[in-house]
Parts: sequence; structure tokens; C-alpha cells
Amino acid sequence: MAHPLHDTALIDALGTDLCSAGYTGTGVAGLLGDDAHEALARGIWWPALHATRQAGSSPLATLVRLLLLAGDEPVADVAAALPGCDIDALVDCGVITVDGTLARAALDIRPHADDTRDYLVVSDLDAATRTGPVHHDHVLGIGGASVSLARAIIREPVGSALDLGTGCGIQALHLDAHCTRIVATDTNPRALALAAATARLNGMSWDLRAGSLFDPVAGETFDLIVSNPPFVVGAGGQDYIYRDSGMAGDGVCERLIGEIAGHLNPGGIAQILANWIVRENEPWETRVRGWLAGTGLDAWVVQRELADPITYVSLWLSDAGENPDDTARRGADWLDWFRRERISGIGMGLITLRAPGTAERRAPDQVVEEITAAGEEVTGHEARAFLDRRAYLRETTDEQLLAARLSTAPVILEQQSLPGEDGWQQVGASVRRPGGPGAVLGVDEVSTALLAGCRGIVPLGALVDLLAGFHDVDADALAQAAVPVVREAIGRGILYEVR
Repeated sequence: MAHPLHDTALIDALGTDLCSAGYTGTGVAGLLGDDAHEALARGIWWPALHATRQAGSSPLATLVRLLLLAGDEPVADVAAALPGCDIDALVDCGVITVDGTLARAALDIRPHADDTRDYLVVSDLDAATRTGPVHHDHVLGIGGASVSLARAIIREPVGSALDLGTGCGIQALHLDAHCTRIVATDTNPRALALAAATARLNGMSWDLRAGSLFDPVAGETFDLIVSNPPFVVGAGGQDYIYRDSGMAGDGVCERLIGEIAGHLNPGGIAQILANWIVRENEPWETRVRGWLAGTGLDAWVVQRELADPITYVSLWLSDAGENPDDTARRGADWLDWFRRERISGIGMGLITLRAPGTAERRAPDQVVEEITAAGEEVTGHEARAFLDRRAYLRETTDEQLLAARLSTAPVILEQQSLPGEDGWQQVGASVRRPGGPGAVLGVDEVSTALLAGCRGIVPLGALVDLLAGFHDVDADALAQAAVPVVREAIGRGILYEVR
């Protein structure tokens, strides 16, 4: 059977018609209105349907109902909305199905936008618009995981990039704006076909290759590697290619991290979504630190969530859309496997890696931490800033730090108090940089005063001397105690040097 959208001439005609109808992020938002558009983004589809019915059978309304809402539309209306496309060709290429006088979407083609432009993304129908379970070679569309990874990628111009496990091509789509050459791989032929359609609809050209992990790029290195791999933790089967690697446990992420150093150019960066096993009576960091050992790579691992087995299994069972009997059977088998393996939880998060530069001769700098607060998701800007701050701390001696003029970023001082016999008694305090992932620092009276004095005017050492005199303590002892606190504040983006 031919792959979907195998006819490039049809893809070009489809792209032209969609653009002419205003089928873009801006156009769809304008048709639906703010409330219905925001509801659709949350998976609530009926307000969008109501809005399109008010617009009648206009080309844009027809296309939204057909492609976004998977509704049945009159073939004549579809033909009018896509005048450059032959209906039979759309059926032959798997875009729609036709039953009598009605057409229904067989693929999800939806607008997607970032700060620079509108895109079109081709995937299989999602759970809200299909009936029954997904197929083995189902290709996911734009989801929460893919969007969070796209937001976390460091957007700097580079020569070469690898999108490992490209799926529908959403990461490659964003890479195109700042990468000269893009290689995108997948084990699923259907995914590569839809990624090719996504690229062509958006006027892009990627080097698409079939194969597992780094097999398709053996011997090649890149400036940037991104991956949203099939990381679901399980016994090792492959029910669905998009989520199951076929490797037991978290083996796919372990192999990915273990092999990635050999494919990064000096100073190259990799950013990967991953899941990892947390075993009974072990700290969650144990597993990931084991992966990083011996890689020689700098790392920032952020655990965003720790799921218990039932929550984790339920998430992926509902995603597949299976019938209740199959869900119950598969869920029981999955939980039994977790119990045999002594798995108490599954960590989920982002791993950012950096290869040392050609002149760097040092131990790798690896930070593994949990940041779960809402609004503290890692962005590309924050990931870049984190790596820059770690480099500054490595390169700056304590003597240089004491001579530096430091300034405090926009922060909030938060104090915790408990009621007592004499009123409220302060029991703790912290400084927080709003929006910064993990940008919180516990402080006491002295460190609070020190941070307040960092205005970028007086060297740190002079501030320490002033505080020592005010509190009648030894200046050298205070400096020795203050430097680690200052380093932590710089690492969190709370302090920075004014040059």
C-alpha cells in the first residue's frame, strides 16, 4: 500500500488551497473567536463546531470541520474548499474517505504557529476525533510533550541538527528556522511519510532517514540533537511504535544517553524528553546519574513529574483508546511487571546535555534536580542561560568573584512565619526569581542583606566587609561562608555580574 500523501503534486495543490482559504493559525483563530479557539486547544471541540456552523459552508469553515473536528462534510463543499485538488486523489493519498455524498478526514492537518510564522502539521487523527484504538503505526500530532520540548530547545543558529524520532516532524519544523541542515529519523515508515508531507507543505526540505536510534547517522556528528523518543516504560513489547521502543524498562533512554556523546560536535547540545525508572528505596536521581556517568557530557536533568505506577499506566492506556476489556487486561499485566521489577514510580522530564569544547579539559558538570512547580517549565532561553551560568561559575575563582560587581535580578523575598505567644515568628525565608526554573534560594538575615546590597556598584568583597563590621564578625570567615551562597544564587539566575 502506498504511503499517505505520496503524491507531491497533490501536496503542493493542497498547500495552495489551504492557504487560499485562510487555513492558518491566525485564520482559524479569527473564525472561531478567542473562547472557542482556546477551548479547542484544551480538547473541547463543540464550541468550535458551533462557531463554524455559524459561518456556514465557507471554505474555511468547511476545512475546520473536516480537518480539525473530523466531521462529515458534503463532498461538493470539500471540492469547493479545495478547488485545486481532485477528490479521488485526496482519497487515494489517504487524506479523506468518501461515503456516498459525504467526506471525512483520514488525516489530521492542522495549523501550528510560533513567534515567527504559521505552519501546517500532518499526523494521524487524535483521540478526540477518531473512534477505536490507534493502529500499530499511528503517528501522533501536536501534543503537550512535543510542544514542551519545542519550547525548551535552545534556538541558536547552528550548522547541523538531528531530530531523532521525528514522528510527524514537529521538532524539525521548528529547527528549520535556525539550522542549516536537518536530519530527521524514525523507525516508522508512516511517520516519515507524514513528516515529508509536513516539510513540503511548509516549503522545507529535511534529510529523512529510516532506522533506530543512531543507526541512520552512524559516524556523523551534529551541533544540535533533539529527541522525543518512544520512552514509555514497560516490559518491552511494541504495541504502538510512537510510544513503545521495544526495549524493556527505560532502556531506550539509557541507550540514547549512552551513545549521544559520539554524535555531538565539540560544544554541541542535545535536549531530550525522557522517562526513567525509580525503584523502591532508591532516590529518583540514582537511575539518571547512572546514565550520565562516563559520558563526559555536561548535563542539566530536570524531573518535572514523578508518577506512581497506576497513574502512569492509566495515562498511556487512555491514550491508546482501547476497549475496556483490553484496557483492564493490559493494565493488570503492566502493573504486575512493575511490581516484579520493584518499580515504585516513573520520573518524567527533560535532559539537556552539552559536549565539551575542543580546549576544555575538566570533569563534566552535571546537575540533577526536581522542579515541579507550575510556571517553571524549562524554556530555550532558560536552558541557554543555565549553561552560561554554569560556565561562568567554572571559570570564575573565589578571588575573582569577591572582586566582581554583582547585581540582583528581579526577585521576590518570601518569608515564612508561624503564630506564637508573641505573635508571628519568622521560621524561614527565601528569594525567588519569578518564572525561573528552580530559581529559589533559602536565605537568612545576613544573606538577605547581602543580596539587597548587590546593586552592581560595589564589589562583593567590599559588601562582605561592610556586613562583617555591622554584625561584628570576622570578614574572612564571613566571606568564606558567603561565597557558596553567592555561587548558588548565580547558578539560579538570582545574581549576575555587571561588566
